Amino acid sequence: MKGTENRIEHRVFAEWVSHDASVLDLGCGDGELLVYLIREKHVRAQGIELSEQAILHCVAEGLSVFQQDIDTGLAEYADNSFDYVILNLTLQQVKKPDFVLKEALRVGKKTIVGIPNFAYYKARARIFFEGRVPVTAALPFQWYDTPNLHFLSLADFRDYCKSKGITVERSFFKTGNKQVKFAQNLLGEYGFFLLSRRK
Repeated sequence: MKGTENRIEHRVFAEWVSHDASVLDLGCGDGELLVYLIREKHVRAQGIELSEQAILHCVAEGLSVFQQDIDTGLAEYADNSFDYVILNLTLQQVKKPDFVLKEALRVGKKTIVGIPNFAYYKARARIFFEGRVPVTAALPFQWYDTPNLHFLSLADFRDYCKSKGITVERSFFKTGNKQVKFAQNLLGEYGFFLLSRRK
């Protein structure tokens, strides 16, 4: 897919994912990330998506994608069925994020999570100065049509992982298409985390 290689997080994911690994992408959308990982790392890829239109796009790309609501769980998959499970910009949209992440960590040996940062400084400024729900590049929706059900910051997610005994092996933060290295919870629009269950 055109332009995929220009997304900095996709390049980071390719660094995190090992060659020839098995990958399950939960909420894979149009399959852009899976196509990129197949091309760059020769992964064995599978996706789960709810949108029929997105699934048709994936099938046209030659991807193996199943229609399913991940809020119902992944009971058909055994523990450690995949080397990696990906939840990229999906976790904040599900009804039961705690359950979905627990299932992802059960099914995958490692899990990659990407989230928008609701504490990004432009979002904070809009709330403080305008008294309005933030609309930013990472959060482009109005309050009445947003797919986001849970509003968390990068710090919230780190605290969550610590409280649940989840190991953050690696992390990466960006604004626009550039890496953010300092004050990530303030300056980062998005955070990406490589997770594993604590042994």
